[in-house]
Formats: sequence, structure tokens, C-alpha cells
Amino acid sequence: MGRRTHSLLILSTLALGARLSWRLGWQCARRAATAKRSRGIIQHATDAIISTDEHQHILQVNPSAAVMFGTTAQAMRGAPLERYIPRDQRQHATNGAVHFFGSTGIRMRMKGRRTSDYAVTGLKANGQPFPLEGTISSLAENGQRIYTIILRDITERKQVQEQLEQSYSQLRELSAALQTIREEERKHIARELHDDLGQLLATLRGDLALLQRHNANSAAARKLQKGMDELLMSAITSLRRIAGNLRPRALDEGGLYFALESLRHEFETRNSIRCTLDANEEELILDDVYSTAIFRIAQEALTNITRHAEARKVALSLYRKDGALHVTIHDDGRGIAEKDMDKASSFGLIGMRERVWALHGDIAIASDGGTRIMIRLPLPPEELPEPA
Repeated sequence: MGRRTHSLLILSTLALGARLSWRLGWQCARRAATAKRSRGIIQHATDAIISTDEHQHILQVNPSAAVMFGTTAQAMRGAPLERYIPRDQRQHATNGAVHFFGSTGIRMRMKGRRTSDYAVTGLKANGQPFPLEGTISSLAENGQRIYTIILRDITERKQVQEQLEQSYSQLRELSAALQTIREEERKHIARELHDDLGQLLATLRGDLALLQRHNANSAAARKLQKGMDELLMSAITSLRRIAGNLRPRALDEGGLYFALESLRHEFETRNSIRCTLDANEEELILDDVYSTAIFRIAQEALTNITRHAEARKVALSLYRKDGALHVTIHDDGRGIAEKDMDKASSFGLIGMRERVWALHGDIAIASDGGTRIMIRLPLPPEELPEPA
């Protein structure tokens, strides 16, 4: 009986050991599968992932981190974190809740959350700095603290942000300049009305008073009448000139082609610079919005050429293609420096761009033996020619 009981105990112990061994094996296999799956996720993650020890030496990196810093994962392992996130490029934090990033100078609001203050500057293997944002988490492994840093390159985002800030700055300066120009235009119009039309009308009033004192058929009366007629013609000419400066009559009377032809002729006469217009009148039959915008763009371009280009020849070309109107203005002057194309004070260029963008078009400016302005304006359906 005692021998049988002993045998049963042995069998039970062996069965329990086998069950425990199977369970331990299953748990180990499960942990290994989980670790393998985690490593796969890390290896294929698009964000850069770096693991470091307490002394800020890199333990592991994924391929995205190596690509981001322009090196290899093997070269990064064992290297100090400072090589890729220099200490002198960091902002120091005083919040005790961010001990690790605070001790390295990387400013984070809270562990495990993404920062948005772009406080981290990375350094590529070739020495090029670039902006980063990131998160950090920590865990204890074999009695040691391991830190996992997830980083994201925000170079493109910062570039877009800087471009937006530049655009806002240009728009503010343009708005202020337009206010100044508007006031100057008002002064100019008031001065012309007073000095030109005002004096002509005052002289006419005086001549009319003299005429009333003479016999209507006398030589003196006829001389006064002739002089008054000349003064009236001068007043009419002045009035047309002032009105034309405010709104080109040619646009309303003859359309865009006629207005551009008049602008070209006036430009040649006033500046002694040869100017050609290559366009089909039928292709320039557009609505008032398009006609006015294109005329003002050409007018501004010719004004800039007069002031800055020192050109001898200018060519204007307008044609339709693929549902859009293509406008090219080219001069043989000294060209435009690249740094001047985006200057906030280049109000002429800014004004042209704003007119083009308002019509959902594209504009490019190149310096190639002069200055070439290339514009593409998509035409609305009603402006497209009807199929034959």
C-alpha cells in the first residue's frame, strides 16, 4: 500500500512538472512572439525611434532614425546621444516631471506626449542641423532605466510656416503701401483738378466777362471766342487724361487688345524703347475682370521696365492654349536679381502676383538675358472658344 502511494505521488509530481514546464514554455514563446512583433513594428515605423540608457548612450535605433540622421543603424549604436542631438542646440527645461529630457536639455511638456515648441535641433552625420519634435517614455529593464525617444523631422513644416509668415508680412506691408498709394493718388487727382481744370475754368470765366463787354461781331470778341474755344479743348483733354489715368478708356471702348496696343504705343513714344505686341484680337475677348487684371499686369510690368531694366526692347505675347491664357513679357535689360524677387518692398511684383493668384493662375519670373515674366491664367468656361 505504501509503495503504491509513493508511486502515485511520483506520477503526480512528474505530471505537475510537465504542466508547469509546458506553461513556462508557452509563456516564453508568447513573450518571444510579442517581442518579435514589437521589434517588427519598430523596424518598420516611419518615425525615428531611438533607445538609450541612463547615461544617454544609444542602445538601439530603427532604420528610419538612421535615414533621418543620414547614417547607419550600426554607426549610431553605442554612440552618445549628444552626437545627434547636440547639447548646445537644446533648450533647458526646469520642470522636474521631465527629468530625462530636462537633464539633456530637450524641452518636453510631459513624458509620452508630443511637444509642439520645436525645442529639439538634430544634427545629421554631415553636420547639417535640422528641427525635430519628439516624445519620450521610459521603462525599467533588468534593474536599469531604458528610455525610448520617438522623433519626427519637421523641416518641411517649418519651411511652410516661415513661408506663411513671410506672406503675411508681405501682405501687411502691401496693405500699408496701398493705403499710402491711395492717399497719394487722391492728392495727385486733387492737384490736377485744381491746377489744370480749375485754372482753365477760371480763365474761361474771365474771358466770358470780357466778352460780354464787347460787341459780338467785333474783332476783339472773335479773338476772345477763339481763345475760349482753345481753353475748352484743353479742359476736355485734361479731363480725358485724368479719367484715363483712373480707368483706361481703351478697355471700355475697344477691349483688351486695343487697350494693350494703346499702352504699347504710349510706352514706345514716352520712353523711346521698342515694344512689340504679339496677340490675336479674337483671343483677347474677355470679361471685365480678366481684361482689367491683364491690362494692369502689363502696365505694371512696363512701369518696372522703365524704372529698373535699362532695356532697349520689350516683347508682349498673349495666346490661348489648353483652356488657359498664356501671357509673356520679356525685356532685354539687365535682369532681376533672385534676392529682389521676394523682397517685401517689391510692391510691383507683389501686386502682379496677387492679381494672378486672384484668378487662380500661376506666375514665374526668370532672369535670362533680361527679365521674363510668364503667366498662365485658367479661363472660365464661358471664355473658352466654342468648338467649330
